[in-house]
Amino acid sequence: MDAAARTVVITGASSGIGLALAKAYLERGFNVVGNARTVERLEQAKEQLGNPDNFYGVAGDIAEADTAEAIFTVAKARFGKVDILINNAGIFNAKPFHTYTPEEVERLADTNLKGFFYPSQQAAAHMSANKGGHIVNITASVSIQPNAQVPAVLPVLVKGGLNSATRALALELAPHNVKVTAVAPGIIDTPLHDPGAREFLQGLQPTGRIGRVEDIVDAVLYLTDASFTTGIVLSVDGGATAGTW
Repeated sequence: MDAAARTVVITGASSGIGLALAKAYLERGFNVVGNARTVERLEQAKEQLGNPDNFYGVAGDIAEADTAEAIFTVAKARFGKVDILINNAGIFNAKPFHTYTPEEVERLADTNLKGFFYPSQQAAAHMSANKGGHIVNITASVSIQPNAQVPAVLPVLVKGGLNSATRALALELAPHNVKVTAVAPGIIDTPLHDPGAREFLQGLQPTGRIGRVEDIVDAVLYLTDASFTTGIVLSVDGGATAGTW
């Protein structure tokens, strides 16, 4: 795929999977517009990426419609158009259902639901007008097959909805040559996990290991390279959604 003059927008781009995705697309010659909550975090990310000229950060709360509009306004002004949107920003809060607080409900809905909805609205309009583009949503494999060992009804509720929205939006945008797909990670090795829980986390996948950030990057790159794939949710979880074991 010729990446000349192509642009990808990545939310949650300052760390973890988002930062790794930014690095991968920069290495392919893409322009990258990254979003995070603060300018400071984006500056740190840019420094980690080697201060490339074709990385530009737009700070703001992705739950706000104005932030999504600003990201696309900046991307179009600097790079002409947006070819790929990766809705990566998200939080995961696993706990017994009855213990979720109203604040936790609002926070997760803001980041995981609104953080998908508003950027995708911008992308759908922009990409449809350009007759091409790709929206990728990062969801969660536990939303496909819940696990009694990981009580997580609230994120399952939202991420499961995003899986269904991926298929619905793919059908809606297909006539405009806009693809919509999702990657559903299992347990991925990030600093968010307690090192003391590693043995337990490894046991949540039939393969017996925790996934790497690079596993998710590889899946996203596969999807955005694929010309005849849309409306799918690709599990990257060591077989956790294949069944019981």
